Amino acid sequence: MSEPLPERAGSVPARNTIVPLGVVFERRRIAHPWQEWRWKPVALIPSAPAIAEPMLLREGDGWAWYHLATLDLELFADETRDYCLNLSQQPPLVYVLWRSEASMPDDRPEPFRVTVCHTETQDYLDGGDVIADGVAMPEPVLSLVQAYVRAYHVDIPFTKRLRTPLMRTQRSKDSYG
Repeated sequence: MSEPLPERAGSVPARNTIVPLGVVFERRRIAHPWQEWRWKPVALIPSAPAIAEPMLLREGDGWAWYHLATLDLELFADETRDYCLNLSQQPPLVYVLWRSEASMPDDRPEPFRVTVCHTETQDYLDGGDVIADGVAMPEPVLSLVQAYVRAYHVDIPFTKRLRTPLMRTQRSKDSYG
């Protein structure tokens, strides 16, 4: 990160910070021969309570917003480099990782993880069965991530590793002379 984050008054977040985030998905009717609805995460609710069943929040003509799950956003001190990269983007994103389950009612998606680390998101995408969508980071989460990075980020300069030679010279004492 080239420029330091702005200083803010406040306490230092705990090293093992966990924040519950409510994940809101939009279900929108689409004109498609094999699929009636399209699901997409559209918002996050900071410090949302846990829910047992999806909750309808809003609906209109051909669309509806559902609070589908409350998931924990975990922050780790060794991922602060990735958090810095995310914070440098406009807008910073929270990635919602989810699966599209045909066995669920209304082909409802199954969100299972939220993260602000793009590297973790990419690791989940390598398998091919996970969908990842970015949702704009809410202000309370943005403030928390900025404070977390300020508290725990250590900028380690890149050093190119030295190659080890294929054959090392060995000083061996031969009994043959």
